Amino acid sequence: MMVRKDGVLMLCAMIIFVGRGYSASEKCVARKQAALFVFGASLFDVGSNNYINTVRNARANFWPYGESFFKYPSGRFSNGRVIPDFIAEYADLPFTLPYAYPNYQQYTHGVNFASGGAGALVELHKGYVTDLKTQLENFKNVNRLLRKRHGDSETKNLVSNAIYLFNIGFNDYSARVLQNSSLLLSYTPEKYVSMVVGNLTRVVKEIHKIGGRKFGFLGMPPLGCVPSFRVHANGSEGSCLEEASTLAKLHNTELSEKLHKLERYLEGFKYSVTHYYDIFMELMNFPSKYGFKEGKVACCGSGPYRGYYTCGGRLGKKYEVCENSNDHVFFDSSHPTERANQIFAHQMWFGTSNSTVPYNLKTLFQL
Repeated sequence: MMVRKDGVLMLCAMIIFVGRGYSASEKCVARKQAALFVFGASLFDVGSNNYINTVRNARANFWPYGESFFKYPSGRFSNGRVIPDFIAEYADLPFTLPYAYPNYQQYTHGVNFASGGAGALVELHKGYVTDLKTQLENFKNVNRLLRKRHGDSETKNLVSNAIYLFNIGFNDYSARVLQNSSLLLSYTPEKYVSMVVGNLTRVVKEIHKIGGRKFGFLGMPPLGCVPSFRVHANGSEGSCLEEASTLAKLHNTELSEKLHKLERYLEGFKYSVTHYYDIFMELMNFPSKYGFKEGKVACCGSGPYRGYYTCGGRLGKKYEVCENSNDHVFFDSSHPTERANQIFAHQMWFGTSNSTVPYNLKTLFQL
């Protein structure tokens, strides 16, 4: 719906949030305001897997997920908001809804395609998650629908001004390190990382062909120090699984190099990449500096570091849950708490050249 307000042409969309804690509201966005399209896995998933045929392990729509902010399990893999929620707040946008959210096809503010358990490699968890390639196809469907409803010119402006936010790879590397697949292990670490990053950048180039110009990336954390990996380390107490952290470092280096090359030959291509690895290491090693009490042990789960993925009773397994989730950097064996997510989002939005290059997301939204 189009309306004029104070002489400015506005693009309006009725956003309907059904059920617990939400009400219907109308949001109007000036043409120049950027939409937010989100791609990735559980770190960015805002409930996508609630609406696809998958297994309980790939969902977070049960207690205690969502306990702190939403007061119900929204499907986010955290006790509250996840990184794209904070980015949307900083950008003065509503929370992005999952692509498969029932009866939602407005998309003028953007949409979230991320799916818990997804990877850049199509073969990963095939049939149970929405992989990155399928997320791209879903974006193409959104683009077609927008053109049908708003015309080529309006859609071109929306797509070119939008921000495309990515985080993918955690599950690809987890599958290689923890599942001991002979197929995945047949590649050298360098070749494997090249395949993961190559699939990611192919999606970026496809979106650029459609008209996307501004892209945001969150790199890999120190994977071997995440509770789900740390519990498998054979070294001294508190040691990390170095094989996994090595893959993360290779990924971050490869991604930075590829993005720098894309900037040189893709017309109008601009990007922001946040060095997640170093920020996460800071939080884990010096939690009290950031207001946390515990940087290595998850709030919810079982086993050493609560590193077994049993939070919420997955697969009927017993689990423990902490008294105050925001005292912890990790909520479950693989995912940060809301407070940690806010710190990561803050670095993506406001970060200086020490953490986020060549632009932060605030600047990217303003370009």
